[in-house]
Amino acid sequence: MSGVSIKFPITHNKNSTLQAVNWDQLPFGKIFTDHMFVMEYSNGAWQQGEIIPFGPISMHPAMSAIHYGQSIFEGMKAYRNLSNEIVLFRPELNARRFSESAARMCMPEIPEELFLEAVKQLVSLDEAWVTNKPGFSLYIRPFMFATDEFVGIKP
Repeated sequence: MSGVSIKFPITHNKNSTLQAVNWDQLPFGKIFTDHMFVMEYSNGAWQQGEIIPFGPISMHPAMSAIHYGQSIFEGMKAYRNLSNEIVLFRPELNARRFSESAARMCMPEIPEELFLEAVKQLVSLDEAWVTNKPGFSLYIRPFMFATDEFVGIKP
């Protein structure tokens, strides 16, 4: 990813839940890291992305994702290798599939470099959540959903 020099604003979570994690009895999909990446699309362009404390997402009752299912997601893992470095498993393929899914769903595509840099910075910020316990990884699930406040068919 040489040449990419995007730095996203970060609002640090002041109430980490990491200390409460029981790594010996970790349920899948129920424990969440301290931060999330958010970015709005408006006026035909992606706006400034940012990393904020993990929390609820506000939505309008007429949001297109609710009524027409206009949403996409990817799933990937970050883990520690034998040198204790954090690595992602083929994230460029996740970025490509995310972009292809957006095109199929008539949603704005996210440039692959932007997708990769957002994931990289988010994982770097929450690196303490990537344990070195054998068989464990941090599951990352980027998603996009239509937020148009409109009940009707349109891309």
